[in-house]
Amino acid sequence: MKHGIINRYLMREITGIFFLGLTIFTLVLLMGRMVKLMEMVVANGVPLAEVLRLIILLLPSFLVLTIPMAFLLAVLLAFGRLSSDNEITVLKASGLSLGALLPPVLLTATAAALLTLFISAWGVPWGNTGFKQMTMDVARKYAASAIRERIFRDDLPGIVLYVDQYDEAQRTMQRVMIQDSRDQERPLTIFAKSGLISSDDGTGVLRILLKNGTIHTQQKEDYRLISFGEYLLTAESGRSTPLVRTEMDLGIGELRNGIGSLKVSPQARLKMATELHSRFAFPFATFVFAILALPLGLSNRRTGKGSGFTISILILLVYYVLLSFLRTLAEKGGISPVLAVWLPNLIFLSIGLFLLRLASQEMTIRSALGRLFRFGRTA
Repeated sequence: MKHGIINRYLMREITGIFFLGLTIFTLVLLMGRMVKLMEMVVANGVPLAEVLRLIILLLPSFLVLTIPMAFLLAVLLAFGRLSSDNEITVLKASGLSLGALLPPVLLTATAAALLTLFISAWGVPWGNTGFKQMTMDVARKYAASAIRERIFRDDLPGIVLYVDQYDEAQRTMQRVMIQDSRDQERPLTIFAKSGLISSDDGTGVLRILLKNGTIHTQQKEDYRLISFGEYLLTAESGRSTPLVRTEMDLGIGELRNGIGSLKVSPQARLKMATELHSRFAFPFATFVFAILALPLGLSNRRTGKGSGFTISILILLVYYVLLSFLRTLAEKGGISPVLAVWLPNLIFLSIGLFLLRLASQEMTIRSALGRLFRFGRTA
């Protein structure tokens, strides 16, 4: 009964900080995308509801990273607070060993790992594919709405468009200038008093009907000036290409099929193999961080939450930099994908088990190193 009360107490302590850390880390990663997403609202007139749907589709790829990060922070801060408030000392005085503190940590780590595994295996391909498809659909649907008065629009392939006045409701333009460089040998500069723009939602093709204008063209030394009453110009919105799926968008079964297919290039198979093992390595990182954070939190008695947060950031920085470096090597064929993805987990797990053993023996790293050196001198 005593163990059950303590386990519930520790789990509440960890989960409370975990959800707070998960929210903070996820929002930090989202901030990098929020600028472009809000630009869609301001510049292209995309409804906020559709932007929120895009954010939901982005969340799985972020949560795979932020769940292990938040769990590391939660264990560090939870046991750091318990140590600083001498609650760990009281628990040990009541007869509880360090091993008695592991079950609630491992139980919550299992729940976090299973959640990460589900998101990694099914949520990530669903979210990435859906985000790409919806981004293309939104761009096609609101292609004609991206025009702004007295601003050069250069996102159309080979075309720069300038409009002095634009009626968004009627989609009519006044005093239009277009630089058409799609034919490099015969570029066109078009001026028109007015125009009407429309778009094909299915293909994203823009149709610009210009009225009462002139076309200026020069090919080598041949200059021509053409006047027109009406001139129809079509332009690709840049979003009419078919959806291209990378290894990040594929499910577990699709990755396995791609790895075993001879139709896929060797480099693509390496990327798929690396991605496949990453889908399982990230959830396992939750257990690694749990083992590593427990002894670090117990030793963090006086420095407080600020130190715990700093330690977690340093650990995460080293872990993901090492993982990114090894993944790059694996995708180029310099190292096995299995070794590249799992090696950071093995390294940090070994460090965590070593620190856990020192904590169970009431030893610090400094005292352990001192004992080692003394042993070496006597030997």
